[in-house]
Amino acid sequence: MSEANNRQILLVEKPTGRLGPEHFRMVNGSIPEPKEGEALLRLRYLSLDAANRAWMHGATYRAAVEANTVMSGGGIAEVVASKASGLAPGDIVFGDTGWQDYAAVQAKHLTKMPKLEPMTHLLSVYGIAGLTAYFGLLHVGKPKEGETVVVSAAAGSVGSIVGQIAKIKSCRVVGIAGGKDKCHWLTNELGFDAAVDYKDGGTYKALRSAAPDGIDVYFDNVGGDILEACLPQMNNRGRIACCGAISQYDGVPSAHGPRGVPGLIVVKRLIMQGFIVMDFMDQRDAALADLQSWVASGKLKVQEDVIDGLENAPAALIGLLAGENRGKRMIRVQA
Repeated sequence: MSEANNRQILLVEKPTGRLGPEHFRMVNGSIPEPKEGEALLRLRYLSLDAANRAWMHGATYRAAVEANTVMSGGGIAEVVASKASGLAPGDIVFGDTGWQDYAAVQAKHLTKMPKLEPMTHLLSVYGIAGLTAYFGLLHVGKPKEGETVVVSAAAGSVGSIVGQIAKIKSCRVVGIAGGKDKCHWLTNELGFDAAVDYKDGGTYKALRSAAPDGIDVYFDNVGGDILEACLPQMNNRGRIACCGAISQYDGVPSAHGPRGVPGLIVVKRLIMQGFIVMDFMDQRDAALADLQSWVASGKLKVQEDVIDGLENAPAALIGLLAGENRGKRMIRVQA
């Protein structure tokens, strides 16, 4: 093997406030030897997600990231060597590799991916982002033709796809995003009917204007104040798909949930449901068939934010939490 070492980025300290570069350190480790049932992987593209920050708080749907360990994260990787049936050198897989060049991972925790170009699509529209958008909107939100769908973090990896799928399903779509440029992109490039800039203040009033007939489906990526602004505007029997709470993740001292929730849910007969994309993986093939057909026909535009170099992962995650990205942010580790 030509590489003499394995670059690894450690989380050296769990942040108590906002995440900063001082919480990470790059070290050189050894390339692991795969054990029985494992494959040695060379990471190609590393996924960056708001959930990376949530894992630092404690156990969620997965174990917490502990201090002085390799930072956890999923990625698209190439099999270098295998001691597992069904995986051979050259295969492309998705798995929790961590922030490092090489990882030995049990085959049962890996998903074999099709070989398609661009490979980046395996992390965006055909990966966790696209599948989260698909299942969260269609299976949890259950929009009907003509209904109003509102999505927060609408310029992000999941939100930008949610809004486009809602348009494909003939809904009126309102995106909530930070900044005029992102809002302009949503309406002019992605076909959203309206966009609300939460950084402009007055989110409740702006949303009322953008969705005058109320909200039937709200796809929530942020929680907090924006969820609180949407709840009173939900129509009777509305559905709220709870995907994430990015407003609460990064050391916000006054983070709070929406107030007055129980009464609103009862009076409006709302369904508010959290979900994890892994719950729907038995239906992955059907979802991918739809997503691929929509991309091929031009109905679904793919926006990716690819940053070169594993060493840039900490700054790229910090930037993602600050809302820098448009579409799916990832790190190109090795081309």
